[in-house]
Amino acid sequence: MEAAAAPVGALAEKSAAGVAWDLSAFFSRPDDPAIERALQQVAAQAEAFAARYRGTINAPGGATAGHLLTALQEAEALQEEMVKISAYASLLFAADTSQEAHRTLMQRVEEHMTALRNQLLFFDLEWLDVPEEHARGLIDDPVLAPYRHYLSSERRFKPHTLSEPEERLMNDKDLTGINAWRRFFTEFNAAQRFKVQTNGQTRELNQSEVLTLLRDPDRGVRQAAFESFYSTLESQGQVLAFVYDTRFQDHLVTNRLRKYDDPMAPRHLANEIDAGAVQTMMDVVERNYPLAHRYFALKAGLLGLPKLELYDQYAPLLSVKERVTFGEAREVILRALGRFAPAFADIAQQFFEARWIDADPRNGKRGGAFCAGVSPSAHPYILCNYTDDLRDVMTVAHELGHGIHFYLSRKQTLFNYYMSLPVAETASVFAEMLVFEELLAGLSDPHKRLALIASKLEDSFATLFRQTVLTRFEQLVYAARAKGRLSGAQIGALWLQANAPYYGDVVSLTRGYEWGWSYISHFINTPFYCYAYSFGELLVLALYGKYRREGASFVPRYTALLESGGSLSPAEQLALVGVDIHDAGFWQVGFDELQRLMEEAERLATATRAQAAPQA
Repeated sequence: MEAAAAPVGALAEKSAAGVAWDLSAFFSRPDDPAIERALQQVAAQAEAFAARYRGTINAPGGATAGHLLTALQEAEALQEEMVKISAYASLLFAADTSQEAHRTLMQRVEEHMTALRNQLLFFDLEWLDVPEEHARGLIDDPVLAPYRHYLSSERRFKPHTLSEPEERLMNDKDLTGINAWRRFFTEFNAAQRFKVQTNGQTRELNQSEVLTLLRDPDRGVRQAAFESFYSTLESQGQVLAFVYDTRFQDHLVTNRLRKYDDPMAPRHLANEIDAGAVQTMMDVVERNYPLAHRYFALKAGLLGLPKLELYDQYAPLLSVKERVTFGEAREVILRALGRFAPAFADIAQQFFEARWIDADPRNGKRGGAFCAGVSPSAHPYILCNYTDDLRDVMTVAHELGHGIHFYLSRKQTLFNYYMSLPVAETASVFAEMLVFEELLAGLSDPHKRLALIASKLEDSFATLFRQTVLTRFEQLVYAARAKGRLSGAQIGALWLQANAPYYGDVVSLTRGYEWGWSYISHFINTPFYCYAYSFGELLVLALYGKYRREGASFVPRYTALLESGGSLSPAEQLALVGVDIHDAGFWQVGFDELQRLMEEAERLATATRAQAAPQA
């Protein structure tokens, strides 16, 4: 597909304007009386469940497998209703954080769900208190086979679980603690405006719009956007530093109370990944930093620069910006998925036709992109901010990959539905690769082929290298926070320290970038989330290599992996496609795929230079 050119710095007339999701499957509006009725109904169900099962799971003599099965099925049904109410409130809030009605509903639902979770706490706690020998017998009982992984996985948290009164207290504390800080951070970021002066005009942009300008063909536009973005963040530095410092300390306090010996330990446990496998993967990533240096040096030469500034790292290699409408993105994504497996394209098409996507980059909307997998009985929803940039096509493909994963996982029950974070990135990155190859196949112009390959390499580097940098930053900052309060300047110094090995001597850490940590929501919402991106990217690069070699025979095994949802551990799931996550050699295979793209970029760069050279 040959994309249309757009004027330098153009942001108006976005093709995704008005593309919003339809949440009416949940409720009609934020003040819908049905919401209150639903809240009252789940409260009554929770009360009945507690009356029926409290004291029966860790009962004298032990619960029977049949009794536990019935309890699990009822708990799933109850929690599925709770999840749907919560999903409506959070999706409504993400789509427009500026509406007071959305904020009010979000807080109301969050408070209600906290009370319900407290009422249901006994169920998990009683299961953890079942003596090991009896618990093992239940886990191995054929009657409970559908819940085997869930039951065994839950017991991993036993050393870090508090008493029921303490767990209730932790939940209540979080309402006005970390959960409140998360909401504040989201609202604060969504309300930020950035003034950028280009072509003699000053425009006021939201976060998604100003970040899009960092990929503009005009270096002056990129520099202006960079300076506006980071100077605005710096002007709010006192607030942002306080939020982050509070988050860091909250995590450390929670870990101490739960007896975790490392800030990363809760994430490893939740991901069902051991620290050794993560360290092996990250070591392989860092050993390949020279590949990034090699690319940055090539790009500097192509741009005619002695050295890249940070605002140059995502500069397109074409003189005009490639504009891809939302309709064109839909077309190429469906075509790419259809070539891999027609069933995947059929699933993706539903997202577009049934309005499961919110793509309009309007003010007040949460920045970035995500896919919300609600529950097995509800379809997933996608949020993105589509600004007609070529990279936005890959973002939509990424989130649709998540959507397909959640859709295929719906054959699982709720407790087996949600995949662990490292495996959760598999389908999203794989979909990106399929769409990238489709886009590349549609280009004959060597300049455009080079530009697309460069963009793919940069996206892979941002996922592989940068997410590893973010994880190293979190390791540094938590070690520092354990010694005392951190100022914005201290956090910024640690941020630059973590970034330096990635950029090396070939990219300048431009003034202002010391505030690069201050808008990244993962640090606030989910500590140490980011290594899952690196894990998923490398995993998929290696899997994609297998697909290129094996062809159609790979599709059923890959589909089975996605359909397994969270019913298996990551190691068991990846064994379905022949992967050992402790093998450094396997992780290096992913870099072999990037090496292949790098060599093609260098070949195309040489060819385009030769074409541009004056003839004798």
